[in-house]
Amino acid sequence: MIDLGAARKNPAKARAALSSRNPKNGLLFDELLKLDEVHRALLNEVEEMRAKRNASSQAIGKAMAAKDAATTDKLKAEVSELKTRMTEKESLLSESEKTIKSAAMVIPNLPHESVPVGKDETENPVVRTAGEARKFEFKPLDHQTVAEKLGALDMKTGVKLAGSRFALWQGPGAKLIRALGNFLLDRHSMNGYLEVHPPYLALPEILEGTSQLPKFEADMYKTVNIEGDKTSTLYLISTSEIVLTNMVREEILAAERLPMKLTALTACFRQEAGTYGKDVRGVIRNHQFDKVELVWITKPEESLAALEQLTKDAAATLEALELPHRVIHLCTGDMGFASQKTYDIEVWMPSENKYREISSCSDCSDFQARRMAARFRRDAKASAELVHTLNGSGVAVGRLAAAILENNQQADGSVVIPRALVPYFGAERIAVP
Repeated sequence: MIDLGAARKNPAKARAALSSRNPKNGLLFDELLKLDEVHRALLNEVEEMRAKRNASSQAIGKAMAAKDAATTDKLKAEVSELKTRMTEKESLLSESEKTIKSAAMVIPNLPHESVPVGKDETENPVVRTAGEARKFEFKPLDHQTVAEKLGALDMKTGVKLAGSRFALWQGPGAKLIRALGNFLLDRHSMNGYLEVHPPYLALPEILEGTSQLPKFEADMYKTVNIEGDKTSTLYLISTSEIVLTNMVREEILAAERLPMKLTALTACFRQEAGTYGKDVRGVIRNHQFDKVELVWITKPEESLAALEQLTKDAAATLEALELPHRVIHLCTGDMGFASQKTYDIEVWMPSENKYREISSCSDCSDFQARRMAARFRRDAKASAELVHTLNGSGVAVGRLAAAILENNQQADGSVVIPRALVPYFGAERIAVP
């Protein structure tokens, strides 16, 4: 959640920043401020009543010590009446807290001042480009066609088993997915990331902590866990960012543990709500896919520098695999809900003659940490402070396989395996059967 206390000090600045993402956010912020004003007035009233109760309790003690029965009875009656009114006000205060939390939950993070203002993806500036797009002597095929000719991908069977937007990799395709996962994990582990193998299911409060709930519930797969006569709701993770980041939930970390760098290879599950008709071919937008995730937990003053390094770590995997790519800086109108600053990495796809997103690297500042109550202490005597959280794809495995298939396809239908991947794949190319 946003820092309401800080936003209250300069509401015009916060409103302008939020409106630069979407004008509706400014209206939501104004509604939150109104709720907050009512809440603080109610809180002051309750605190005054509590102070009066405490003072009256002390007065009762003195009256009783003085054996002043009349005053004692009068004060006790006043305290009794006060407690009744307090109970009512405290109930209203509790409901007000819930209302404010619900209102705050749908307001995105404030963009950092270094983020370019823009309305959508058409206004995202390119930060850097690496590698040159290959010039083909034939018309390059899309990755699904290439993979199906190699016997590496069977989309029809995927649909038969689970419905639309599910892929079935097989033979050399399944081997390629496995090789890429191991390659990516090894690279990141050697760069100081702690490898984690987390649960694929998470409790609602865990998704709330990283902002998937309530904003993106339509994108989540939900299930019910039954243990005896008890049931609980669990969600399939849409990214391992959810579980990795929440590892520090409700913790107070020692400063020496920061930064924490975590990585995991997991399956990810997304409903892809609102994308009907988009990317229906191939594996660019599936309901289930593998992804290697990178997560940093840092001190506040270190998060922006950490974002630069995290982005370099993700992009380095594409450089190692000799894939043309570029890094773009997302403008305010195209940023993710929890992010204060985001870089997207896009890989070149020859069949489309354009770049496609393969990684998104975000600095979420203390937005997620405030929801998770994730803090650190600079020394034993210091007050606890909120950490900053960052995440990025390092990278999406299915899209990476698609990029290799398209960029490395040959005229005879075979696909050359990138040199860095050969030790993992065990061969220099995938031949046509």
